[in-house]
Amino acid sequence: MAYDEQLAARVSDLMHQRPGVRESKMFGGVGWMINGNMACGVMRHDHLMVRMAPEEIDEALREPHVHEFGRPGAKPMKGFVMIDPEALADDAELERWVECGAARASELRPK
Repeated sequence: MAYDEQLAARVSDLMHQRPGVRESKMFGGVGWMINGNMACGVMRHDHLMVRMAPEEIDEALREPHVHEFGRPGAKPMKGFVMIDPEALADDAELERWVECGAARASELRPK
């Protein structure tokens, strides 16, 4: 299993409540886009990748279980954070992070 299918199902339920959502397998995981813009994805087996406004990244990185998104040793990917599975067991926390990614993707110009 390349990604946590149960986590993906939980995220999918939250994301598909919105218009313009497309789900796609990518990078060994699954991602959700709104109007062609990446909102979030389940990657690295059981981690959630979340798109954020650049000005919100530093504050998010101060939270427990939140890390920069990118390959080890490489420059981090701007505008995204990675959430550890420990922070995703609670449904309300998962919904908060999914909402954050969905809100950011919705603000961007459709592709």
